[in-house]
Amino acid sequence: MAGVFKWLMRIAGALIALAVLAVLGLYFLLSRSLPDYDKTLEIAGLSAPVEIVRDNADVPHIFGQSEVDVFEALGYVHAQDRLWQMTILRRTAQGRLSEVFGLRSLAIDKLMRRFDIYGAARKSVRWQDPATRAALDAYARGVNARVAEINDNALGRGAPEMFLFNAPIAPWVPADSIAIIKLLAVQLSPHMQNEVLRARTSMMLDDDARLRDILPDAPGTGLAALPKYASFFEPGALPRFADNTATPRDPLSPISPQNLAGASNVFAAAPARSAAGGTLLANDPHLGLTAPSIWYLARLELASGGVIGATIPGVPLVLSGRSDRLGWGITSAYLDDQDVHIEQLNPENRNQYRTPDGFADFLTRRSIIKIKDEAPVTLTLRYTENGPVLPGSQYDLGAITPPGHVASVAWTALSPRDTTMSAGVALMRAGNVDEALAAGEDFVAPAQVLTVVDEGQIAMKLVGAMPRRSAEHDTEGRLPSRGWIQHNRWQGRYPYSANPEFIDPPGGILGNTNNKIVDRPFPLHVSHHWGDTQRIHRWQKLMQGREVHTRDSFVEAQLDTVSFTARSLLPLIGADLWFTGESAAEGTPLRLRQRALELLAGWNGEMNEHRPEPLIYAAWLRALGQRLAQDELGPLADEFTHTDPVFVERVFRDVDGASAWCDVKQSGPVETCPDIARLALDDALVWITNRYGTALESLRWGDAHQATQDHPVLGTVPGLRYFVNIRQSTGGGDHTLQRGRSSGIGDNPFQNVHAAGYRGVYDFADPGSSVFVISTGQSGHFLSRHYDDLAQLWRRGEYIPMSLDPELARAGAVGITVLMPKPE
Repeated sequence: MAGVFKWLMRIAGALIALAVLAVLGLYFLLSRSLPDYDKTLEIAGLSAPVEIVRDNADVPHIFGQSEVDVFEALGYVHAQDRLWQMTILRRTAQGRLSEVFGLRSLAIDKLMRRFDIYGAARKSVRWQDPATRAALDAYARGVNARVAEINDNALGRGAPEMFLFNAPIAPWVPADSIAIIKLLAVQLSPHMQNEVLRARTSMMLDDDARLRDILPDAPGTGLAALPKYASFFEPGALPRFADNTATPRDPLSPISPQNLAGASNVFAAAPARSAAGGTLLANDPHLGLTAPSIWYLARLELASGGVIGATIPGVPLVLSGRSDRLGWGITSAYLDDQDVHIEQLNPENRNQYRTPDGFADFLTRRSIIKIKDEAPVTLTLRYTENGPVLPGSQYDLGAITPPGHVASVAWTALSPRDTTMSAGVALMRAGNVDEALAAGEDFVAPAQVLTVVDEGQIAMKLVGAMPRRSAEHDTEGRLPSRGWIQHNRWQGRYPYSANPEFIDPPGGILGNTNNKIVDRPFPLHVSHHWGDTQRIHRWQKLMQGREVHTRDSFVEAQLDTVSFTARSLLPLIGADLWFTGESAAEGTPLRLRQRALELLAGWNGEMNEHRPEPLIYAAWLRALGQRLAQDELGPLADEFTHTDPVFVERVFRDVDGASAWCDVKQSGPVETCPDIARLALDDALVWITNRYGTALESLRWGDAHQATQDHPVLGTVPGLRYFVNIRQSTGGGDHTLQRGRSSGIGDNPFQNVHAAGYRGVYDFADPGSSVFVISTGQSGHFLSRHYDDLAQLWRRGEYIPMSLDPELARAGAVGITVLMPKPE
């Protein structure tokens, strides 16, 4: 027996030793790709040595004797820290994810091939100005120099992910960078989804007024009535009740749900409104949270001087940042730059579609998608004069496309003459507000609200191509329209002078929270759908609450978690519930409701991560939205994952008879809005107690509202996910300035999935005191200490210095890389 035990111990020891060796071996392989920041390296294409100083936050400060050399070094450092991320972004734009991930990504590739944004990017290269073309060529050389270094020195394939998903890395070319900008447009454009959702909803509702409730316009001048979508086609051609055809969202997909499209905040103060007498600017663009962040901090020494701020790996631009003379920030403009067209097929020849001049042949070509471990798939791509044809399986188009028709999309992002990259390079070189606004003329897509400040001026302008529509357009771009009717087709684009702009306003303050910025009649309206109707109210209060502002007051506003929505809606929906008589017996549902109402009655609307009230409020509002919509819309109600505050306000104020939503059609009694509010609160409390227990006072909003900065590929792998995902308790909410948009779906509907991955505050009274931060870390390598070192600062609302002082960067440098010209 003792001998058996001895052998068992030996076997166990051997297995443990093998496991330790395996772990050490795996660590050795994975750590080979950790970048060395302290070295000298020769690379081709440089005209002179370039110095890359990594400060203590791993932000590269790049110093060279020419701009071309600096852009080449930027390509090198992006590839050092984010090579995997860059290759995935490129493959997404190309429609080539399936070569690595197999059938999982086939639907994504099919859609991207149909959009063909990569083909448009290739054609756009020749339209860049000479300086931008030189920057793109140099940047590509820098990326390829890093790839060559990895191959020559066996540096662990460049990233840990490459061991699991091994695929050759093609040389980087200028079209790759332009394609990534176009990919941003895919992520930031919600209008196609909104058109389809509006069409589907209009077919479900008998009363047009109810459509204006559930899909309300931003407050302002009203819109003339539109025809019902079904009236465009033969009676019975469209189903009234259509199943949702959308598939679950893959983290690799660039298509964001319409409630999770781009968002941002930006605000600026003129010298007269600044305590120190210099202009101020704050910017925090909002995108889906990932690990690593989409943003990467960098400082570049250009011929015009130093620039520092937020870049995107793969793109040689500082998209939000500053120089010594100019600061700039961006927000999603919500410009309506997409239109869905319903194309009628020729019943005698389905290879033709109807145009204003009769039937015409589709432009077609074949595209082969290679799939890992599967046979290739051949797509037939079809194009109309309006744009590419999309299948009914995408964007729920099948639910609104009658038989004998197909859907196509017109979209500025598909332009083959896209000069957005040139505009970005010119913006970095601009020395004042006038030059910055002039640079904006070349922006095409994604459309942005550009806010700029120099030493004495502040300005804001919408940049991006604004489609010219006919005043007789059937749907004003709010619904899909018949593509064969001339007045539904785009008629070019408006001149840049038509884009709204605001320069040196009398009040000395400018800002945008994706809110409605102009109230112009169609077709110069810019958009019928805006990204915010709530945050703007809190921003106005904070800006007008001080005579003068400082860097710190701008930081406070950027981090503000008070919900104007909660403050305005709770008195409305709870008006008849606050005081309901004596206390009920402990342990009863009625007593639980009373306790919840007592907590909310004493709450100031701050979405503090440590408080219980935000969770009770959020759960109540969500349950209320479900109660109101489910009866009228059936399965389509599932598309309304986030309750629109304007909808709730219309219902409870009975605007144009909107209180009709409160009555449950399927029941005999007539329910009132207080009835529905009470039932929704009970629903919310059942959900909360099932999830967290009945101790309402001990609830924490941050437990439900965790920031989910997950790795798009490895984030679901058991065991590994604990190393690659970054989860943090956060405050804020859907409608606070510190915006943390919840997912709205699944078992964790309040997870923070869409937030400010970058924050920057620029102070031109003392430019060296400017600050910035990103939500993860600079490195994309999960074994690097810089993978998540900025994440806790971001969560706590802290920043790092944003200085252009070379000596300050050197003083805390974690490494200095010198790139030398490689002898021919």
